[in-house]
Amino acid sequence: MAPIAKSGRVQSKASSRRAAEGHPWLVAYPNGIDWGMSFKPALLSSMFDEAVSAHGPRPCTYFMGRRLTYAEIGALSDRAAKGLQALGVREGVKVGLFLPNTPTFVVFYFAVLKAGGTVVNFNPLYSLEELAFQIRDSETRLMVTLDLAATFEKVEALLQSGVLDKAVVASFAALLPPIKSVGLKLMRRATLAQVGASKVKDKIVLERELLANDGRYERPALTPDAVAVLQYTGGTTGTPKGAMLTHANLSINVAQVRAWRPQGPQNDRVIGILPLFHVFAMTTVMNFGVSQGMEIILVPRFELIDTLKLISKLRPTMMPGVPTIFHAIMRHPHIKNFDLTSLEFCISGGAALPIEVKRGFEALCACRLVEGYGLSETSPVVTCNPLDREPKEGSIGLPLPGTELSIRSLADPEVEIPRGERGEICIAGPQVMPGYWNQKEETEACFVGRFFRTGDVGYMDEEGFVFIVDRIKDMINASGFKVYPRRIEDALYDHGAVAEVTVVGIPDAYRGEAPKAFVKLKEGATATEAELLAFLATKLSKIEVPAEIEFRDILPKTMIGKLSKKELRTEHHGRAKLHGKGHHPSR
Repeated sequence: MAPIAKSGRVQSKASSRRAAEGHPWLVAYPNGIDWGMSFKPALLSSMFDEAVSAHGPRPCTYFMGRRLTYAEIGALSDRAAKGLQALGVREGVKVGLFLPNTPTFVVFYFAVLKAGGTVVNFNPLYSLEELAFQIRDSETRLMVTLDLAATFEKVEALLQSGVLDKAVVASFAALLPPIKSVGLKLMRRATLAQVGASKVKDKIVLERELLANDGRYERPALTPDAVAVLQYTGGTTGTPKGAMLTHANLSINVAQVRAWRPQGPQNDRVIGILPLFHVFAMTTVMNFGVSQGMEIILVPRFELIDTLKLISKLRPTMMPGVPTIFHAIMRHPHIKNFDLTSLEFCISGGAALPIEVKRGFEALCACRLVEGYGLSETSPVVTCNPLDREPKEGSIGLPLPGTELSIRSLADPEVEIPRGERGEICIAGPQVMPGYWNQKEETEACFVGRFFRTGDVGYMDEEGFVFIVDRIKDMINASGFKVYPRRIEDALYDHGAVAEVTVVGIPDAYRGEAPKAFVKLKEGATATEAELLAFLATKLSKIEVPAEIEFRDILPKTMIGKLSKKELRTEHHGRAKLHGKGHHPSR
């Protein structure tokens, strides 16, 4: 990987010329980072092997009281790679990972890549219908899972129906320290599936059988352009699609993040509270952590109290998360009982980071919390706020090294619009996918020249800082005017009683569409719809003021904790269909 250039923010003539030619971010680029640095594509499996060689005795994973070193994880992945090759895994073969955050995920992720295959990430919370769709679409024939009932029973059903050909089943108890392992078997046997009694046991390979070899696997003749991961989009704006992420895409994105956040202390640890099957954690927790020789603290499920205890005990230095997690930590009534001062660098993604959350969390932990931006299609990190200064409020930051951003006309994406004007954010860079799996038309539609169309509306200021306004498909068309839900959400967050808010468009008999706000109040706080509407009257135009405000005790979230509009939109539209008509404005 190329070293970080020693150039500061003092701009050379070449940099000034490039800024004038369409790279305005060079004017404000962080000290010591060269936006024009070059990156060498690499195989992720080679990156992993280099880490094992350099950091063999150091802890690689921590899971529920048990540590495994880089040497141990490396040896397990070699044996798993040979076992997978014996099952027919080679270049182009898709292997699904249906796993929570465990060492098993790390071992088999790199084992699949070493064997030459392609990883397909599956969400353990998916329904059978969602799993079957993704299995068929990706052409996944082999799935790796645990013998926990919650995961195995779904895989068993897929094997029985013929949707899936074969499964590798790993032991959860074997991941635990001996005492905990015995305790699990004696006291919590109901959590473990009876794999040996399964009707499809002829389609099951136990992990211990797969690993019964010398680890001398056959190294495939891959190039960095080979597809390493099929990362399925969330499906919030339509049918999920598999983003083809190559070894080059993913290895370079790790190098880009490393350039932004240089090597930390020798005892660097990253806590993985986000699921590794999600692209954000896959890159910023697992791949980045491995590339830096960090200890990866694996949390199978985010529970606030357990996470706070882990941070206090294990002293991680880095924590990627989403705004709702940082907000929840700040609001814990006994937060002063936990020591979070080991945290040095936290990166927030997935949704807008409110400035009060950033400042409050930084004051609490004495660390840096920066907002970044990315997508499944971009491996994922595209922009990040600088670490060497205060961010611009509401900005997602500057493009990472080697990354270009272009703001394009919403009416014609071929047209680049002036800085400061709102348009579609488009991205070019070595981390951008070559396309969607088996989706030629979708791929062509999402590119304009070499730039990927994100579907996000935003603008860029004179120094190259980027600001997101909203998703194009979330925009509300009210009487012909574009209404951005995020603007309404930001205004409601200014009210002291509001903890969380999501705004969606609902059918409106007069305006066509109208905004509706779903609000969760802070614990102990009170507010009425009339009070919030009066509060918004001075902040929003009449067309932006919500037609309805509905209070909820809980708002739906995605697996990584991002507020989700999909369920609320579907629920409201279902109600409207049941009653036969759209909303009639009362104002």
